Amino acid sequence: MGFLDNLFNMADKRELKGFEKIADKIDAMEPKFEAMTNKELKSMTNTFKDRLAKGETLDDILPEAFATVREASRRVLGMRHYKVQLIGGMVLHQGRIAEMKTGEGKTLVATAPVYLNALEGKGVHVVTVNDYLAKRDKEEMGKVYEFLGLTVGVIVHGQSPEERRKQYECDITYGTNNEYGFDYLKDNMVIHKEQRVQRELNYAIVDEVDSILIDEARTPLIISGPGDKSTHLYTDANTFVLTLKRPSKTQQEKTEEEKELPSDGDYEIDEKQKAVSLSESGIKKAELYFNVENITDVEHTELFHHINQALKAHAIMKKDVDYVSKDGEIVIVDEFTGRLMFGRRYSEGLHQAIEAKEGLHVQRESKTLATITFQNFFRMYSKLAGMTGTAKTEEEEFKSIYKMDVVQIPTNKPILRQDLPDVVYKNEKGKFNAVAQDIIERHAKNQPVLVGTVSIEKSELLSQILKRKGIKHEVLNAKNHEKEAEIIAQAGRLGAVTIATNMAGRGTDIVLGGNPLFLTKKELKKHGFTDDSIKRVDTSIDAEELAENEDLAKAKETFDSLYHEFKEKAEKEQEAVKEAGGLAIIGTERHESRRIDNQLRGRSGRQGDPGSSRFYIALDDDLMRLFGSERIQGIVERIGLEEDMPIEHKMLTKSIENAQKKVEGRNFGIRKHVLQYDDVMNKQRQIIYAERSSVLEGEDIHEYIQSMVKERIGAAVDAYTEDKKVDYAGLKHYLYGAFMPAESLEVEGLETLEGEELIEKIYEIAFAIYKEKEEIITSERMREIERIILLQCVDNHWIDHIDAMDQLRQGIGLRALGQQDPVIAYKLEGFNMFDEMVDQIRQDTVRYLFGITIEKQPTERKQIVDVDTIEAPTDEPKQPVVKETKVGRNDPCPCGSGKKYKNCCGKN
Repeated sequence: MGFLDNLFNMADKRELKGFEKIADKIDAMEPKFEAMTNKELKSMTNTFKDRLAKGETLDDILPEAFATVREASRRVLGMRHYKVQLIGGMVLHQGRIAEMKTGEGKTLVATAPVYLNALEGKGVHVVTVNDYLAKRDKEEMGKVYEFLGLTVGVIVHGQSPEERRKQYECDITYGTNNEYGFDYLKDNMVIHKEQRVQRELNYAIVDEVDSILIDEARTPLIISGPGDKSTHLYTDANTFVLTLKRPSKTQQEKTEEEKELPSDGDYEIDEKQKAVSLSESGIKKAELYFNVENITDVEHTELFHHINQALKAHAIMKKDVDYVSKDGEIVIVDEFTGRLMFGRRYSEGLHQAIEAKEGLHVQRESKTLATITFQNFFRMYSKLAGMTGTAKTEEEEFKSIYKMDVVQIPTNKPILRQDLPDVVYKNEKGKFNAVAQDIIERHAKNQPVLVGTVSIEKSELLSQILKRKGIKHEVLNAKNHEKEAEIIAQAGRLGAVTIATNMAGRGTDIVLGGNPLFLTKKELKKHGFTDDSIKRVDTSIDAEELAENEDLAKAKETFDSLYHEFKEKAEKEQEAVKEAGGLAIIGTERHESRRIDNQLRGRSGRQGDPGSSRFYIALDDDLMRLFGSERIQGIVERIGLEEDMPIEHKMLTKSIENAQKKVEGRNFGIRKHVLQYDDVMNKQRQIIYAERSSVLEGEDIHEYIQSMVKERIGAAVDAYTEDKKVDYAGLKHYLYGAFMPAESLEVEGLETLEGEELIEKIYEIAFAIYKEKEEIITSERMREIERIILLQCVDNHWIDHIDAMDQLRQGIGLRALGQQDPVIAYKLEGFNMFDEMVDQIRQDTVRYLFGITIEKQPTERKQIVDVDTIEAPTDEPKQPVVKETKVGRNDPCPCGSGKKYKNCCGKN
């Protein structure tokens, strides 16, 4: 492979040379843009828009647009793009992935392509991994765009639809992948187009692209509504599971001989697959407890499912690792970022099983109303780009699923960080003692230390050890994420010790010596400054504006003075930190993804700073236990390794890497599998949403309704015709039951017709009835009713279809036993079910439209439709009701007498 790698490197280098030429062009323009006044620089935005309107392309104006952003950023933020940052921006503009090391300023890199693409006026989405980063980047980078005359919005949890619409209408919108995805689904559930919040999906730049498009690709976005199932089975199953005996060993801990023997517990635990199942003794206990003859029988499927979920909640799901209990609710912890995922719930009843386990109120099971995977959502953007510190290892997946390749951008300065070899210990106790000792030694020489842990539980365990040893430290995990910015901003100060769960997507650089800007803002708050006033002075203010506004001038002076003071202190401290060795990274466990480890490691050695990194591993860590080689365990046992004795060996390092590759390959397989199935649903979703959208946009569907009616009549005539003989009585009965009043079919000579003539005659009768209704409520209102009823029928049947497809998918795996590919079987049956659903939508739409009843009053009065409450004669969910306008007692009488209604026809 070495030869091929060299070939690819040469191709990359050639491409980078092309980018460098454009960057040189931008550099050559710098004096011209530096000489511009603020007003002239701001006017460039309108100049670019005019040029685009006259036919120039974004590529034509790229060098000047990038030069404009660079100069605006220098004036507004005090940050000037390096050449490598401009190159990164070009890669993003092309709809590709820019791999840039941590600390290379990815947030600033995005400003140039975001500005350039926003000039088209179609909207640009910047996707971040959490609300905090969305708000922070909107506040900080938004200053550059606003300075240049563009509007900037942010989408965060808890905003009203009106607020969201306003944010999406901005030229640039920041938000999380979850918020964008959920808004897309909600927009495809509305009844009126004015209720939609998003614009077209034009261009998106995804920050931490590997985290969002790969790590989270296994989790589909689901919008759910309350289901109708009772919750008592969750508490019953939970109480039963508490009576069961836990096995002494999991499947992974057993020897081959032990796996052949019956379980010594009432269930089996498979940690690798994150699965649990009742053993023979467990099944007997369940049958006795629930008083059933055979719990695995089909009629007890639901009960058996609840028992399995309760088992999983107790045996697999760990508190403070997989979830936390907060304010009476179970909140999922993101395994990749260590953050709390508010609003997310485990599916298939697992969330309810955990609520029962923790003794909380068990919420009702929900029904899926709409769903999509991130893979299929992001593939809908006209242009998609991403940036991260680690993506090359997943390039194959990015290419095959998203059609994006990865370009590695060189660092601005050479990396001086020392990446030390892993140290392996026999068990966790020995490992944590060694970690604590390493921290103590580095702390003694004032070297700042960042310790990475894989869970809240482990971060708190290490914190307890350091407390006992008298080491002052900060802990950053999902439980105290509110202090995140402050903890990270100061993690590079002399002697600082910081323990943090997963550093993926933290989005904050650790500056050696501390972050002077953060300290300035903190100090300003002590002086009584509000967030708004701080935001106002932390930006570019014209000299004219300062001359006119005395308060603003004083505030700016205070800000500048404090910033200068803190910057001087930080620079002195920075030199001391560098002498102490820079930031030391200590990993307490290898993550199942190499990228997550590299992100932790990359927090040190930014912009040519010194630093070091080392991972400590125990043979009983989850990764080693579940995926490591059994040979290693054997070697360690033979050596008779002591608890505190470290091992450093190439074979061990290789084994760790192989374990990670094994898990990565397995996870890629799962993601590919999810996508294969979701692609079937995605094609159906696109058809339904496209139809829905054309109806929402006000497309006249009257002809479509007519074709539906004709199609139904044709199908009915075919069904009641055999050997050219029509069963007229049966046909009338069917049509009456379906959508037409019986008396309307008592037409003389109807029995003499057949085939097309019969269809045309019934169609003529049907539309005479329909026309009569339309004349009463006006054509305009009838078109609105048609639209609403069709949308409601589509939504009701689509929700049921999602549920049916989900059930089909859960059972389709068994087809493999019959030598049938489950994915192909799912596609075939799925499309048959889709056709049936479409047919049912048409039937119900016609039935509801013909079922509208119109109340007639004795006096002739104009009738209107309240389209929000149209009612059809059915036991289905409520449809819109036709009502009449009421004549007020003092209104002129509709009979035309000229008297008031109360003195005329309204007397009686």
